[in-house]
Amino acid sequence: MEHASTAHPYFGVFVLFVLTFGAFILTTIAARFVSRRLAAKDTEKIKLSIYECGPEVTKQPNRISPQFYLFALLFLLFDVEIVFMFPWAIDFKILGWFGFIEMLLFILLLTIGFIYAWKKGALEWHNIK
Repeated sequence: MEHASTAHPYFGVFVLFVLTFGAFILTTIAARFVSRRLAAKDTEKIKLSIYECGPEVTKQPNRISPQFYLFALLFLLFDVEIVFMFPWAIDFKILGWFGFIEMLLFILLLTIGFIYAWKKGALEWHNIK
């Protein structure tokens, strides 16, 4: 007679999950231990400096415009929302009028968001000097 816990159809998957998790933890600990033992302890300044051909590297001030981030966020927002239209287009006949009205509301919300971004000047490119 089999034990009740081993008769479950997903018992093997559970055992593999536990073994994999254990192997992951052991591998992580072993890698950390070995890397600390084998790491070079030399901390000479010349060895730690960045090597590049040419003149000495000078640090330049980071002046990235926030406009780049705003454009990226707007692109992701509208791009991801447009992706939701593909499943709707595939199941358009199945969804019927409910799906049509739902998509009209979705497009209305997209349009409101686009107009809001436009009115706030998020789509205008400002030159920074």
